Amino acid sequence: MKKVYILLVLISSILLSACTPKKQHSKDTYLGQKPPGLVPELFAPDMINTEYREAEAAFTPDLKEFYFRRRGGPYKKNTLVVVQYKDNKWIESDVPPRAGEPVISTDGKILYLGSKYRERTNTGWSEVKSLGPMFDNKEYGIMRFSASANGTYVFDDYKIDVIRISTMKDGKREEPKLLDKHINIGKWTAHPFIAADDSYIIWDSERKGGYGKSDLYISFKQKDDSWGAAINLGDQINTAEASEAYGSITPDGKYFFFHRTYGGDTGDIYWVDAQFIENLRPN
Repeated sequence: MKKVYILLVLISSILLSACTPKKQHSKDTYLGQKPPGLVPELFAPDMINTEYREAEAAFTPDLKEFYFRRRGGPYKKNTLVVVQYKDNKWIESDVPPRAGEPVISTDGKILYLGSKYRERTNTGWSEVKSLGPMFDNKEYGIMRFSASANGTYVFDDYKIDVIRISTMKDGKREEPKLLDKHINIGKWTAHPFIAADDSYIIWDSERKGGYGKSDLYISFKQKDDSWGAAINLGDQINTAEASEAYGSITPDGKYFFFHRTYGGDTGDIYWVDAQFIENLRPN
């Protein structure tokens, strides 16, 4: 009887958990949105998703500023947009002059915009600056530039569809080198994102064995500092009908954001519980 009782308690707990509604985020973080589960959902559909193309999600560490790019209709070119929590409400505005693909450093002090960047100052972001000749040169066609907490850089090159990595060694910046062939294969290999702790890289590519169009992939760092197999993020994230790209993890590590488009100047930003990444990690 005792075993039966314990079993009934467990079943009741599971059913209660399944029926309990998701808690809303604090109104001053994540645009006050209800958190997703393990099935991707549109992010803030009543606030940022329009009939135009929204892509490339980036939060500041305090989760009170959300950056993305919009294109289509009156937005003739990609426009960098921010939604900020001010005066107890979320306010959207454009961020001129450069609309590079936004990635924010783990300490929130740098806004990377491809081969350029801006620094946080007491009055906002600085003027646009160059990353220097090692990265900002005619050889590379950088679209997305991502950095880990200890200074490892990853970036793409649209000129030849590859991803490069640059690490720190003995306090010095090493020259960028190509990532392994199992990462740099296929078409449109681009838009890398490196985890804050250097443990994995996420990118998108169209390649054999995928779901048909651009898919999102992950590679985990191995004990010998090499990069493991390219793992497709699966059919909850990737689809045969659409192209998925621009994957990133929020500063608190809780959610995975990505872009889904069916072509043209349309597309939306989705988010999902980041726990699925741990389920993909090899034992």
